[in-house]
Amino acid sequence: MIYITQLIFVKEGKEEKFLEFERHAIPLMEKYNGKLIYRLRPSKNDFIDNDKETPYEIHFISFESEQDLTEFMKDDSRLGFIHLKDESIKSILLVKGEKL
Repeated sequence: MIYITQLIFVKEGKEEKFLEFERHAIPLMEKYNGKLIYRLRPSKNDFIDNDKETPYEIHFISFESEQDLTEFMKDDSRLGFIHLKDESIKSILLVKGEKL
């Protein structure tokens, strides 16, 4: 089992495009043994110490294996709507790990 934490920074005014991408991507993860465990949309006040930009969303995701994640990333239908991600996301801080 692998775990991924993503801090997602969305371009200003592109929130709807990002949400459209999510409407496609989140259900597709299940096909590849992926699970969205937490999906948070924090405000600046939710951070105790934050002098940096606040992420639009924070995702905590799991996949059964690295191979499942790779197959999800290469899925043809996902690649068909990847332009929504490219148009809407400024940057992502991704941390990958495993349960200890």
